[in-house]
Amino acid sequence: MSGFRRMAERWRGAGFATVLLVILIAVNLLLNPSRFHPSAWGALIGLAAPLIGAALASAPVILAGRGGIDISVGPLMGFVNAIVIQLLFLKLGISSPLVIVPAALLIGAIVGAANGFLATVVRIQPIVATLGTYLILTGMTLTILPAPIGPAPVWLKAMAGPWSALPLALIFLFWWLVRQTPYYDQLMAVGSDDRAAYTAGVPVTKVRFIAYVMTGILAACAGLMLTALIGSADPNIGPTYTLIAIAAVALGGVSLAGGRGGLLGAAIGAIDIFLLQSVLTAFNVSTYVLQIAYGVILVVAVIMTALQERLSGRKG
Repeated sequence: MSGFRRMAERWRGAGFATVLLVILIAVNLLLNPSRFHPSAWGALIGLAAPLIGAALASAPVILAGRGGIDISVGPLMGFVNAIVIQLLFLKLGISSPLVIVPAALLIGAIVGAANGFLATVVRIQPIVATLGTYLILTGMTLTILPAPIGPAPVWLKAMAGPWSALPLALIFLFWWLVRQTPYYDQLMAVGSDDRAAYTAGVPVTKVRFIAYVMTGILAACAGLMLTALIGSADPNIGPTYTLIAIAAVALGGVSLAGGRGGLLGAAIGAIDIFLLQSVLTAFNVSTYVLQIAYGVILVVAVIMTALQERLSGRKG
């Protein structure tokens, strides 16, 4: 029974996103059945993978609470994209995934650790600390790569199709392993009430620091997915994922106050936004209207999450 309750609790936060997912799938099938035919699912996964990856990367820090929103996820994706193509592949001639993948993950871990140090040890407001990182990474990316350039290694470009499901599956496997450790309970406890967690002996600073490192590593994975999708390097694409990813996380029922939700909900929220983009594109809607739609989604998602938390509090 306890397992059933945990599963119900996990899905309750993503309830709105799940209902919206069903509706958007139906609308897309009606408007463009050929694009959403089962034979095209592999290509669709490849198109959606960077956004899903960015949403998954944004989630751990948000779950850790204390306003832990990392707005440097998008620029980190762009920075990894530039380093992999411009520096490692084109300048140094390195194409092996055994070098490129660990190098990208190491970059993500270093950036995540820097954010974690500023936000948890120095105790700078997370949004201010990650805004500084946002600006630094954006500037470094443009310095390394003033204009788009390519191509990407063959194996990386091949990850743009059905194989893009592999890194997403590995991320979920990683998160499942995290859920089996005491750290996961500590993370949710810190996100829910850090004072109570500290009183209970939970190392609050360490738990939040690790969350930032995880976010950096997952953002680097998303950067590799972005590189696979565009098959080249572009200094301007990465930052565009930042706010959309946060909107996806909120839409997926992850409380921006922390301690509630999970990566599955964040992924559903990202898929919802991708499907919404597809619907609006079918009507030839401009990118300006898309920005309005993202803002509306974020506001509605936060309101729905707040209402769910209030109802849960009353029932409790």
